[in-house]
Amino acid sequence: MDGQPFEFRSARTTAEAVALWAERPGAHYLAGGTDLLPQMRLGRRSPSRLIDVKRIPELSAIVERGDGALSVGAGAPLAAIAVHPAVRERYPLLAECCLAVGSYPLRHRATMAGNICNASPAADTAAALLALDAEVRATGPDGEMALPIAGFFLGPGATALPAGALLTAVVLPAAAAGCRGSFQRLARRRGVDLATVGVLVGRRAAGSDGTHRVVLTAVAPTPLRVPDAEAPLDRRGPDEAAVREAAEAARAACRPIDDVRGSAAYRREMVGVLVARAARALGRE
Repeated sequence: MDGQPFEFRSARTTAEAVALWAERPGAHYLAGGTDLLPQMRLGRRSPSRLIDVKRIPELSAIVERGDGALSVGAGAPLAAIAVHPAVRERYPLLAECCLAVGSYPLRHRATMAGNICNASPAADTAAALLALDAEVRATGPDGEMALPIAGFFLGPGATALPAGALLTAVVLPAAAAGCRGSFQRLARRRGVDLATVGVLVGRRAAGSDGTHRVVLTAVAPTPLRVPDAEAPLDRRGPDEAAVREAAEAARAACRPIDDVRGSAAYRREMVGVLVARAARALGRE
């Protein structure tokens, strides 16, 4: 591999992985490597040590907890998450967003941890995790921690994880089970390109805190939940007036940029189109 030389180590436990990082603070954890290794080839990252965490069993486990929540190991491949019976039955929006990432071979390598720790504004799985009010679990030099996904993304490439923290699991709360909806994704090349615009409109089960969720990706510095777009859908359901109001609120909330995938003006316009499309699809269920 081109670039600076690095040391390669493999860990069998989370404690060993964190200890290996503490020995070399310039180190980086390696799971699927589908984001990290290309960045290293381009010279954007130059870790002094790569710590392979793929052999840590609990990082790939998907476990139903006693409180009804579902714990998804941060090292589980996206393909495995998408077909897991508990995910498909209870959290179908996460399965849908996992299947939107990259190509078939890439999904068998890419992990949940990589997709969200890369902190791309276009991260597909982030849309579902925000809609489901997920919680991120991690272990670092100062011990274990839990972070709400709502505060996890700080900006492009930046998260709330402290230095040396290894993301171990994403916990999906029992209250979010049954949330259904539509994930709409616009990209230059279907299936293999980053989203130019991503929109998720979901409806939580009756009796949960708030009924609808509207989440945008690729149109702000971070994946963005838009309560102002949810409010009209909560008040009236996805009737045509509420759909138009939600679409306009989403347009107002987004903060797109011009880049090679599309102009800011185009992205803003398509946010409204896709929110309306997703909300109408939800209304037909």
